[in-house]
Amino acid sequence: MGYEIYQDGKFKYIEVGQGEPLMLLHGLFGALSNFQDLIDHFKQSYKVIVPILPLLEMDLLHTSVGGLQKFVQRFVEHRNYNNIHLLGNSLGGHVALVYILKHPERVKSLTLTGSSGLFESGMGDTYPKRGDKEYIRKKTALTFYDPSLATEELVNEVFEITNNRLKVIKIIALAKSAIRNNLGEELAQIKQPVCLIWGNNDSITPPFVAEEFHRLIPNSELHFIDKCGHAPMMEVPGEFNNVLDNFLAKLNTSVAETV
Repeated sequence: MGYEIYQDGKFKYIEVGQGEPLMLLHGLFGALSNFQDLIDHFKQSYKVIVPILPLLEMDLLHTSVGGLQKFVQRFVEHRNYNNIHLLGNSLGGHVALVYILKHPERVKSLTLTGSSGLFESGMGDTYPKRGDKEYIRKKTALTFYDPSLATEELVNEVFEITNNRLKVIKIIALAKSAIRNNLGEELAQIKQPVCLIWGNNDSITPPFVAEEFHRLIPNSELHFIDKCGHAPMMEVPGEFNNVLDNFLAKLNTSVAETV
């Protein structure tokens, strides 16, 4: 990963580029190298920020969607970001939704990709015997349309986590918290423009989930990408960046027209 990770107080993050903040919230297995293309592309016109979420570092009591949202809130206040274009993948999308509902005044737009918050088919309750790397490889490959994207680096990251009993307990706590924290009732309150970018072959948050988000969020647009699984920004970065570019450009045009 070519970007420096800064430390400010207890926060670790990447920040590169100038302009309005584009803040990315990663999902559960979020190797930062996954977002290289997105950062490279958008740093030309935005200040791209990737806070490193302490998914498995918080005490068990706060290992929840709500606990992560509070962490993001403290980070944003500490750094004093405003007019944020918030982008969340998977569990990071869920955290972004809870954040925008609690702090709408700081957010200018929201982009969700493979987000939980309504429904997801997680790793399931069939946690493998510790040390079963082939099982982990298969499960990790299910994230993608193209299983070769389950690189050795990614498989090792997931394997290392699932081999640590406390981390497994925390992952299960996060997964259960995500299922409990269903936002269906509240999504109508979101006033900001929302862009939904979904893989047509997402087996974890399938396409019907995107359609339901689209139905429930008033000012939303939905884009499906073919031959793409649960992490479009990793699997088809060119197409993902293109959709996001168009969405953000339209926002700036409509603002200019109303001024």
